[in-house]
Amino acid sequence: MARHGALLAGLPIEVAGQTVNRLCGSGLAAMMDAARAARLGEGKLFLAGGVESMSRAPYVLGKADSPYARNQPMYDTVIGSRFPNPWIAKEYGSHSMPETADNIAHDLNIGRDASDAFAARSQARYAQALAAGFYDGEMFGVEVPQGRKQPPLLVDKDEHPSPRKHRR
Repeated sequence: MARHGALLAGLPIEVAGQTVNRLCGSGLAAMMDAARAARLGEGKLFLAGGVESMSRAPYVLGKADSPYARNQPMYDTVIGSRFPNPWIAKEYGSHSMPETADNIAHDLNIGRDASDAFAARSQARYAQALAAGFYDGEMFGVEVPQGRKQPPLLVDKDEHPSPRKHRR
């Protein structure tokens, strides 16, 4: 993904790419890797980002148990482990990330209203910090080609906070 992104962005073929695949959180992990490399002086310029789209996660087939077998198990990787390990499932369970979040919310008695209020507060705090100039110097514009006969799109700010009103 990183190599394709670099080439599609028009970067020279000599520019290396490194893909971080953590499913959820890959973009944040890529940013942390780039920051760490910059602090260590491992380069002069780093470009990092993320492209998570778990709704496009594939169905995958496990390996057959024996030669010529036709009973390969199929797994939906959208919210679960790609190839569940029976020992891990037995010892620790096989809950997906959303199921784990529900379990934690239940265990800590965090209801939907409290969760929604936290999210709304987070969005409001980000908007206040953005308006106060907290992120000035952190973001800069990038022109993105839009195709033939269309001017490039200037992407110069984060798409959040969400401008829509949050329903409660």
